[in-house]
Amino acid sequence: MTYRALSKAINLSESSVKRLFADGSFTLARLERVCSALDMTVADLSRMAGSAPTVRAQTDTLSLEQERLLARNPPLLACFYLLLNGHSIAETRMRLKISARAMRELLNALAAARLVEVGAKQTLRFHARLPIAWRADGPVRKLYERQVRAEFLQGAFNGSNEALTFHSAELSAASVRVLMRKIERLASDFADLAALDVNVHAREKSSVALLLACRPWVFSMFSPYRSGGAVRA
Repeated sequence: MTYRALSKAINLSESSVKRLFADGSFTLARLERVCSALDMTVADLSRMAGSAPTVRAQTDTLSLEQERLLARNPPLLACFYLLLNGHSIAETRMRLKISARAMRELLNALAAARLVEVGAKQTLRFHARLPIAWRADGPVRKLYERQVRAEFLQGAFNGSNEALTFHSAELSAASVRVLMRKIERLASDFADLAALDVNVHAREKSSVALLLACRPWVFSMFSPYRSGGAVRA
């Protein structure tokens, strides 16, 4: 958000907003108004500030060899996913229904691949953060993408925490670019929320998937009646 947009949202002059950030002279009430304009809470801001050093040291992409290793070993991929989402080693072992020895072997494999470091008292330090941006042509997506799409879209999407929205229209190239930026922003927001909730206890959260898709497309029923040329999304 720009200084100008924020100044309008909190009813201050643009120069006053710039001075607030330059001097750090926020009252709690004003900080709450700024957070509200950004569609977040002061608690969200505090959690982001507290985790910022760790997040900056992490990446949301893996090396090709790391992806190959996970694609070849489904239990290892499942273990990595659960641990990365904040499950403890004990919780992960229970979810996977494996022995303590098998769990140690998985942890050793993850450590050898530089995906996780296991410290004293089984503390974990990751070199990656959620959500993982799997390579578009990488081994994990090649192996699981078709299955994931089929299983994900089988739901009715009528629950309280479910949504399925479909729109089709003719858009200009400029509007498509704006739309793509908004999709990227939503994906970024999803990543931020995932990072914020890593340390929330497993009982207080559930696994959530977000599917974003946009491409030039004409419904097959209409294609015999349409000529090319327009940008469709």
